[in-house]
Amino acid sequence: MPIRAVVFDIGGVLETTPRPTVAIMMESWEERLGLPAGAIGARLADVWEAGGVGACTEDDVRAALRTRLGMDQTQVDAFMDDLWIEYLGELNVELTTYFANLRPRYQTALLSNSFVGARQREQDRYQFGDITDLIVYSHEVGIAKPDPRIYALTCERLGIQPAEMLFVDDYAPNIAAARAFGAQAILYQTTEQTIAEIEAALQATGAS
Repeated sequence: MPIRAVVFDIGGVLETTPRPTVAIMMESWEERLGLPAGAIGARLADVWEAGGVGACTEDDVRAALRTRLGMDQTQVDAFMDDLWIEYLGELNVELTTYFANLRPRYQTALLSNSFVGARQREQDRYQFGDITDLIVYSHEVGIAKPDPRIYALTCERLGIQPAEMLFVDDYAPNIAAARAFGAQAILYQTTEQTIAEIEAALQATGAS
């Protein structure tokens, strides 16, 4: 069955978001607040989880920073600014350009395990909504990868069958789940490798 839609993850694929810098940011804030190492992650674990599936608002996140970490408003604003800088990372220009140019030959979509507020900030910075047919954010649909329901939802919104979707992600469990769902999937490692494997898959399935 020919591929009709190519679906990309965002973080770690179109956005370069090195995890060590996030850890450094958290450690820096723990030092500033006089907290033990790992305290931010431990005290806000449920908030991060809730934010990923839309079970809380940005105001709820800010309130948790005040009540659980003892931040004042200035610190809350600064922490959130730092958090979004790390979240957005840097654009993978080559791969984003390649992805954008897949249209109109194929439908395209972005499928992201996201955090409440991500759509506005990613659109403001990278204009993702202008280069793809669809964006499915976990915080908006209440489901996160590797739950098979989010792949089914993406196919439903694109009007395709699972076998007609080619999915790219940098996290192996998400790739395994997509394949179990019936989609074709490529594990992102490098831009060159990913583009080469996409092109090979499109040719192999007889996609135009």
